[in-house]
Amino acid sequence: MPDQHDKEFNEFHWMVNMLQTLDVGLVVIDRQQQVQLWNGFMENHSGMKPDVVRGRQLAEIYPEMPHDWLNRQLSMIFTLGNKAFSTWEQRPYIFPFHTYQPITGQADLMYQNVTIIPLLGLDGRVNHACMMVYDMTDAAVNKQGLKAANDELAMISRTDALTRLFNRGHWESELEKTYRRYQRTGEPHCLVMFDIDHFKKVNDGFGHPAGDEVIRQTSRILRACLRVTDVAGRYGGEEFGVILINTDIAGANFFAERLRKQIEKHAVNYEGQSISYTISVGICQLSQTIHSHKDWLEKADQALYRSKQNGRNQVSHS
Repeated sequence: MPDQHDKEFNEFHWMVNMLQTLDVGLVVIDRQQQVQLWNGFMENHSGMKPDVVRGRQLAEIYPEMPHDWLNRQLSMIFTLGNKAFSTWEQRPYIFPFHTYQPITGQADLMYQNVTIIPLLGLDGRVNHACMMVYDMTDAAVNKQGLKAANDELAMISRTDALTRLFNRGHWESELEKTYRRYQRTGEPHCLVMFDIDHFKKVNDGFGHPAGDEVIRQTSRILRACLRVTDVAGRYGGEEFGVILINTDIAGANFFAERLRKQIEKHAVNYEGQSISYTISVGICQLSQTIHSHKDWLEKADQALYRSKQNGRNQVSHS
């Protein structure tokens, strides 16, 4: 039968094998941050064998590590015996390891969770710390992919498919937000409503696909005229709305005339046919006499109607 010494040696051998084959990185460092243990996971992902890194400081091996953060954590560990944690959402990685997992190449470096625990010596003091490194790349990429998919769905839910502008529901909610902002700040905001003149004649004379192309071109020209802060939407059919943030009536008129002239100048070429068209525009600046975002919208629509009555292809103010 094996004696006690053989049994203890076997147990030690098994433990060493287990540490080397764990799918978790294990790094033991002393108070000077010199590496004392570097397991198989660390060797495989760093490309450096234990005898190459043992006795060297982490800052020498990896100058690009977040050493300010690491120094603060290790100070608490060696002084108070506390644990420390870092998740990939706080910082993507501690050790700059390339990832080789088959995850469609969406991450160059390994996302990591890292736990640092104090190691008590025989004298009861904490003279060493163990860093445990967990590969979180799959989880991180999946979560980011899910977020991107959710963001895309959210964008689709508030976007008009034909024009890629905001749809009516989302645009009206932005109109209400702007009205509330005006009530708080009193800053000038203008609403521009416009629609395509004689659009029924376009559909009847050239067909609905041609009408769709006219609407698409209108939205392209509109987007080219917008500032980052402006909010544009397709209100319905051939009617559009634009919220001009921090813009007075003079600025809104400049925007509307520029848009009107650009559309008048650019005909739509559809299946060999040239379709010229114009727009009529109404503008309303927010004031104390307007009592709701719906009231604001109605006054801009009234100005648009006056443009229609007065011959179309023009801009009117409420």
